[in-house]
Amino acid sequence: MDELVAVDALLAQLLEISHPLAAIDMPLLDAHGATLAADIYAGERLVLRAGSPIRSTQIGLAASIGLNHLPTMPHPRVVVLSAGDDLVEPGQKLATQEDEFETNSWMLATAVKEAGATAFRVHMIPENHQELREVIEDQLVRADLIVISGESKDESFELITSVLRELGEITTVRPKMSDTGRVAYGLIGPDKTPVITLPGDPVTTYVTSEILVRPMIRTMLGAKNIVRNKMKAKLTNDAPSKVGERAFIRALLTSKGGASVTVLPDQNDLTSLSDANGLIIVGEDSPGYKTGDQVDVLILERNS
Repeated sequence: MDELVAVDALLAQLLEISHPLAAIDMPLLDAHGATLAADIYAGERLVLRAGSPIRSTQIGLAASIGLNHLPTMPHPRVVVLSAGDDLVEPGQKLATQEDEFETNSWMLATAVKEAGATAFRVHMIPENHQELREVIEDQLVRADLIVISGESKDESFELITSVLRELGEITTVRPKMSDTGRVAYGLIGPDKTPVITLPGDPVTTYVTSEILVRPMIRTMLGAKNIVRNKMKAKLTNDAPSKVGERAFIRALLTSKGGASVTVLPDQNDLTSLSDANGLIIVGEDSPGYKTGDQVDVLILERNS
């Protein structure tokens, strides 16, 4: 049986294999969205600080002092792929009742872009051990991180982990997190490329990627803020949770008349996930919260 691991302990292990990438000089437009790798001076005046995100105003400031390149932490290259013989590409037809449209790689590819990475979505969906190994080995040459998910019922976990174990050192665990599944992670290939697998259910995949994969990417990017911002808000309805597991409850955050947050219905539905702009954080020792409680909310800023 896989080891049960607290969320914070698992994240610490993942960050140990997620080292900041080597700084490079990038043209101004290419540097947009990356992290500044060194202080920038105009004469003796410090105008841009190392570790700052490079946004449009920083690009303008650099241009105004005659710079056409900036020293940056490059965008991590993240390869995203799905594995499973019941997965069908959107736009094609489902052949059987067991088939399902492949959702995760589309969602994850855009999620890693939101975190500041360059995403490579692998279009081929491997169906067996040899195909999956060939796909992963082909992607190693352009990956700083590989993220893999499977089918929603998680049947593909053993297939994925068996292939990864042939390519490197892999650990499998079960996070103490509600609505999740097993996770495998480690270093593979000749360059010891970090890899992580996520549970197959799309909602679980997204939440798990927010909590575990996004901080890995932000660490590689050299960013100061590797996790989402949090805020306190008043709960407008009950938020029950299972003791012993950390919960991230999909919710709608509003600021009218003071910050308030509402638990969305149908927590396992993609529609609720799409509507959510926050995740209510419930600690492992808590049975949840009641209406009127002040709670911590992770803010899902889509443009961050």
